Amino acid sequence: MFFIASKLIFLVLRPSNAVLLAMLVGLLLRRLGRRRTGAIVFSLGLGAAVVAAWTPLGNALILPLEQRFPQIAPPADEPTGVIILGGSIDPIATAQRGDYPQLLDGAERLIVGAEMARRYPNARIVFTGGSGDIISTERQESDVALTQLTGLGVPRERLVLETRSRNTRENAVFTYDILKPQPGDRWLLVTSAWHMPRSVGVFRAAGWTGLIPYPVDYRSVLDPPWFGRNFASEGLFLTDIAVKEYIGLVAYRFAGFTDALFPAP
Repeated sequence: MFFIASKLIFLVLRPSNAVLLAMLVGLLLRRLGRRRTGAIVFSLGLGAAVVAAWTPLGNALILPLEQRFPQIAPPADEPTGVIILGGSIDPIATAQRGDYPQLLDGAERLIVGAEMARRYPNARIVFTGGSGDIISTERQESDVALTQLTGLGVPRERLVLETRSRNTRENAVFTYDILKPQPGDRWLLVTSAWHMPRSVGVFRAAGWTGLIPYPVDYRSVLDPPWFGRNFASEGLFLTDIAVKEYIGLVAYRFAGFTDALFPAP
């Protein structure tokens, strides 16, 4: 229930959707004779869209998330395993394109995971990700990850695939059930930098110890241009990602899925 509710709620709260809905409501109110109210609502929606699209707002929002856990060099000592979080694969598009892996933003998670497999020849390589789609659950991210990771040179016998999870909490819980980590184990956790605070909080709350956060897929820049990104869609997308993650942090903390509101190292 939490999974479905979170998908539907954010469909409305996503900034790029919210500003369009506000403008549509404003136009509707004008048609219904509420011209002044409609104009105000439309203007607010348009103004918010302009700010999100053409200013450094998205960068300013996502930067604290990405800076929360520092970027590190690969550890000198080999970890017990490398855990790669899903969220960078489109299983449906992959199935429609002849099972050739179709990757989304964040494909660095898989690339870095394969690099870590070569660097640490004895570490277990774990991919956790089922289907994040409400309707279609036949194709799993882990199916595509198997093809992609073996194509990048990771031997099949080294791979552990978690196939049931639909969100970050289930990533942590279901992977824990499969691996049954022991005291003293060290696990390199690979996910997007903006997603790392919530991921670490969730894994800790699920009982994981010995985590080594290894953030990848950075979206922010330290010195953003005054007028934001080159394309309006880039600014809106960055704002969407950041707002979704902040909502996720609050919702997960409220539900007891994380060990802190804004997990830290």
